[in-house]
Amino acid sequence: MLQKPKKRTTLRVTLGKWFYTWKRYLEWIFSGKKYAKTQVTERLDHVIFSHQTPLYRKLKDVDMWLQHNKVKNLEIAIQTLNGLLLKPGETFSYWKRIGRTTKAKGYVPGMVLYYGKYTTGIGGGLCQLSNLIYWMTLHTPLQVTERYRHSYDVFPDSKRTQPFGSGATCSYNYIDLQFVNNTDKTFQLALWLEDGFLKGEWRANEPLLHTYEVYEKSHWISMEYWGGYARHNEIYRKKLNQHNVLVDDEFITENHAIMMYEPLLEESKESSGG
Repeated sequence: MLQKPKKRTTLRVTLGKWFYTWKRYLEWIFSGKKYAKTQVTERLDHVIFSHQTPLYRKLKDVDMWLQHNKVKNLEIAIQTLNGLLLKPGETFSYWKRIGRTTKAKGYVPGMVLYYGKYTTGIGGGLCQLSNLIYWMTLHTPLQVTERYRHSYDVFPDSKRTQPFGSGATCSYNYIDLQFVNNTDKTFQLALWLEDGFLKGEWRANEPLLHTYEVYEKSHWISMEYWGGYARHNEIYRKKLNQHNVLVDDEFITENHAIMMYEPLLEESKESSGG
């Protein structure tokens, strides 16, 4: 059961952002984590997993200029991440690498989701990048240590190729995406824009002994006591050896999101059936 969304006052939201932003700054300084910072142009030899997502989607009531601006923002952001090495013992922090998105850096207004509605903000649209990185990371042995799910399901599924809830929302700098390399191998993140897609790869200096398959369980839609709809599921991951034999079936996370549209009756019945 999801609680009815609470509307916060502007003052409370402002003070909350200030507090958590500075808490994050202190963590970056005093946590003792070794954050990844080495970027190289040469690619490591072995592609571990690759994925791509379309840059332009026709979304209801969303102007296309926001999508074009999102692409500009992505172009800037990936410059800070493309070629980044994640060495053994190092931690990846999405916002520590990208930094604050400002006009001075060239960022432009893009779409930002705020309490289930869309608005505009400088650097908007970068959730597509955090979604891609999180999805690719789930297909590696890298350990996700911090990820925030989307609290709202804003748009109906349209040519969805990934399970609901398999992304990672972001907001500078306290809603972060972090993962650590606890292996003895060096990984490299490769990102680029090409042919209308945001494309990415995790590469490594050595091949891996296992592959991963990510899937969902227990997907259902519920009508909440306050009159809205909510969507739920669980994300799992299969670990397979070189002979494609199942080694492990691991629970990853659960998702609960308030739907900003009414589900079709047929979808509700199908989803509630598990």
